[in-house]
Amino acid sequence: MTLVDFLLSAHISGLAVAMLLYANDRLMPIAFASVVAIGSKAIFRASIEGRQVHFLNPSNAGISATLLLFPWIGIAPPYHFTENLNGWGDWALPAIIIMTGSFLNARFTHRLPLIGGWLAGFILQAALRSAWFGTPLAASLVPMTGVAFVLYTFYMVTDPATTPSRSRDQVLFGLAVAATYGVLMLSHVVFGLFYSLSIVCVLRGLALVIRAAAERRRFARSTVPAFHPAQRTRPQPIAATVDSSSSLSR
Repeated sequence: MTLVDFLLSAHISGLAVAMLLYANDRLMPIAFASVVAIGSKAIFRASIEGRQVHFLNPSNAGISATLLLFPWIGIAPPYHFTENLNGWGDWALPAIIIMTGSFLNARFTHRLPLIGGWLAGFILQAALRSAWFGTPLAASLVPMTGVAFVLYTFYMVTDPATTPSRSRDQVLFGLAVAATYGVLMLSHVVFGLFYSLSIVCVLRGLALVIRAAAERRRFARSTVPAFHPAQRTRPQPIAATVDSSSSLSR
């Protein structure tokens, strides 16, 4: 049981990679993505309040690296999880994921502000692109109807270990991911959902590293005793030294 608890994080990363990547019948790319996901937790780390923590979203980092290195690999299509469901089943599965995800994020991870910021930012960037280029707004919002988007929203972007804790910072994090996604869409970059989260996590990690280095320098300066010329010990004259020594010998 202890071994299962120890490997639980690796299980979550491996399952997320396997659900969201599509490599046909080849298993090695999935294994590669899982290795990158788990290995990133030990390599890319920063200091937060004196603790060394990883700042890259593990499963998202593995997916992003695999999509970059293997162009023939894609992500699970929107209908991947519901293609054999009909009628109420098309609504039941996403509803279950939303309800369970909302419960977990409200009760345990406390990341509902991040979800709100991400969804609001996604809708805002879609509206801006639609207004600027004259494209239908519904076309920009279509990704939100896929189960992959729901899984990404409630189970990936809300990773508590790689996102801020304060509510305001969570909202800003979600907005930053949505804004980056909008920029990638304008640049005609595919798989923007995963790349945008990776970019924001890298930028946040760099900020954490820079802040930790600045705090170390500030602490080092505060612990070095200040030197004042007025406190310098002046050597006594030789005569005074002789007189004091002779007085002590009497």
